[in-house]
Amino acid sequence: MRTTRTLTAALAMAAALVLSACGSSGGDGDGGGDPAATRDVTDVTGAVVKVPAAPKKVIALSEQDLDGLLALGVTPAGTVNGRGQQAPPAYLGDKASGIKSVGSVAEPALDAINELEPDLILAGGVADEARLKALRDIAPTVVTYKPADDWKTAFNKAAEAVGKTDAAATWLQTYTSTVEATKTAIAKHVGESVSILRWNPDGPVIMLKDSFASLVVQETGLVRPATQQEPGFAHTDVLSLENLAKADGDWIFASTLQPGSAEALKQAKESPAFAALGAVKNERFTEVDGTLWTSRGGPLGALKVLEDLGKHLSA
Repeated sequence: MRTTRTLTAALAMAAALVLSACGSSGGDGDGGGDPAATRDVTDVTGAVVKVPAAPKKVIALSEQDLDGLLALGVTPAGTVNGRGQQAPPAYLGDKASGIKSVGSVAEPALDAINELEPDLILAGGVADEARLKALRDIAPTVVTYKPADDWKTAFNKAAEAVGKTDAAATWLQTYTSTVEATKTAIAKHVGESVSILRWNPDGPVIMLKDSFASLVVQETGLVRPATQQEPGFAHTDVLSLENLAKADGDWIFASTLQPGSAEALKQAKESPAFAALGAVKNERFTEVDGTLWTSRGGPLGALKVLEDLGKHLSA
C-alpha cells in the first residue's frame, strides 16, 4: 500500500507540473518582448531555422510534438490526427480538444496549415525535402526528431523551438522521479518480461524493442522477452496463431487500434494457441490503449504508461 501511495503521489506531482506549465503560453522568461524578435534553432536535419522568440501560433505535425507542447502548456493552433484515428491521440483526452486538425501524420494538408497562419511549424519526423520546402514556404519549420530518435529527443527539440527548455528540463526531472516511484511500486516484478502487442484485423504484431512504450517499460526495470529483442521503433510482421508463442511473456499488454481489430482479438481468445500463453494462464494478459502503447507518444504518454504499469503490477 505504501509503494502504491508513493507512485500515486509521484504521478500527482507530475500532473501538477503539467497544470503549472499550462498557466504559461510563452517561452522561458520571454516576458512577451518584441514580437519580431527571433532565435536560431538547429533542427535534427542540421538546418538552422530562425524561429520567433515567443511563437504564438504553432502547428504540431506529429503525435510526439503535440504531446510535448501540451506538457509544456502550449496549445497548438493545429495538429494532425493520431495514427489510425480521425482525431488527435485518444490518450490525450480533453487536453487536445478543440485543436484544429490539418490532416494525418502521413499527409498533412498544406492548405489547412496555411489557413491557420502559423508563425512556427514543428514537423515531427518529416524527411521528404519537397514537403519540408512547402512547409517552410508557409512558416519557419523545425524537424524535431528522426524516426529512430526516442521521445525525449523530440521533446527537448520541441521545447527548444518554442523557447521552453528550462520547463522541459524541470519536467524531465519530475518524470525521472516518477520512474523511480514506479520501480518501487512494482519492485517485486523487476526483471520480469513484458510483451507488447498490437492486435490487427489480420492478427497480432509485436512492438519492437525501441518503440515508445517499450522504452518506458524498460526504464522501470522490466524487460522485453528473449523472443522480442529485435531493435527498431515500429513492429514485426503479423504473427500467425501457430507462432503465437513468440508473443508470450511474464506479462502481455495488448491493444487494438484499427477498425476490426477488437473483433479479431475476441476471436483469437477462443483459440487453443491463445489459451496456451503463459501470461493468459497466469491471468497476466491486460488490454491497454492502443493509441498510447503501440504508437508514438511523448511526455504525457510516458506518464500514462507508468500509470498503467503501477495499476497492474503493484496490486
